[in-house]
Amino acid sequence: MTLPTTDTRVTYPGGDTSSAARVLHVEHLDDGRLAVVLDTTAFHPVDHAWPDQGPDRGTLTRDTDSWPVQDCVVGATDGAALHLGSDSPVRKGTEGWAFVVVHLLDTRDHIQDQANPPAEGDDVVVRVDGPYRHAVSAGHTGCHLASLALNRAVADRWKKDVTADALGTPNFDALAIDTTTIGEFSSVDHYRLGRSLRRKGFTVEGLDTDAVARTVNDTLADWTSTGAGISVEVDGPGLTDRRRWVCDLPGHRAAIPCGGTHLTSLAGIGVTVSLGITDVGGTPVLRMDTAVSGSPV
Repeated sequence: MTLPTTDTRVTYPGGDTSSAARVLHVEHLDDGRLAVVLDTTAFHPVDHAWPDQGPDRGTLTRDTDSWPVQDCVVGATDGAALHLGSDSPVRKGTEGWAFVVVHLLDTRDHIQDQANPPAEGDDVVVRVDGPYRHAVSAGHTGCHLASLALNRAVADRWKKDVTADALGTPNFDALAIDTTTIGEFSSVDHYRLGRSLRRKGFTVEGLDTDAVARTVNDTLADWTSTGAGISVEVDGPGLTDRRRWVCDLPGHRAAIPCGGTHLTSLAGIGVTVSLGITDVGGTPVLRMDTAVSGSPV
């Protein structure tokens, strides 16, 4: 059993939806699936440390054989064993470990048809479902824009100095976020408005979600009307190399650390939000639903 000693090279930050690769490691899992690690991949995996964007959809092909990629996760190995997703005993980037993209295949139907499953040393091609990637990328871009606009809309509710966001505004999103889920042309964020946030200086009393949503949507309309360009800056090609979402908003260049996929500009899109507060175990939670419309590029 050969395990990688370096991180997987990833090409999805640049927008790739296909890549040729060499199979480095194959492992049969207890549930019958096959875990396949490649030297390079265009597949975006889900990172269980912050699973806001799920895995790409698509196929892995070798010659005339093709397998659907049922799931794609971040794995970690110290050379002795491969740990998948939340089973990893270390954080991503830990020295002495390689962090890899693991493609999970169900090869049982092919085995019944006498087709050999992928093996170490095989040359393969991965192909991502382009329309699905595009829809999720739109949702992720909309999520970042909405969080920045929300920060601006509630900036006057802070009584203390706190960490600023990419535009220099008090970073409500970072300080209050509980969960984020990126969908197709959409996202959902949940923010905890409990005692911890109040101690940091945020005023919850009198928060009018309809008024805040109107302010957020006015800001989003101004920003999207510019058609500003978007890029993903990378420090290197490896899975754990730092990446940043960058967008040239009016008067500011916003850069947010992000490992996901995105649109290439704001041209042709609209982004709108709705807000509401619910009670979760005695703690008020602000929910923001973001929708992306139009014909994104």
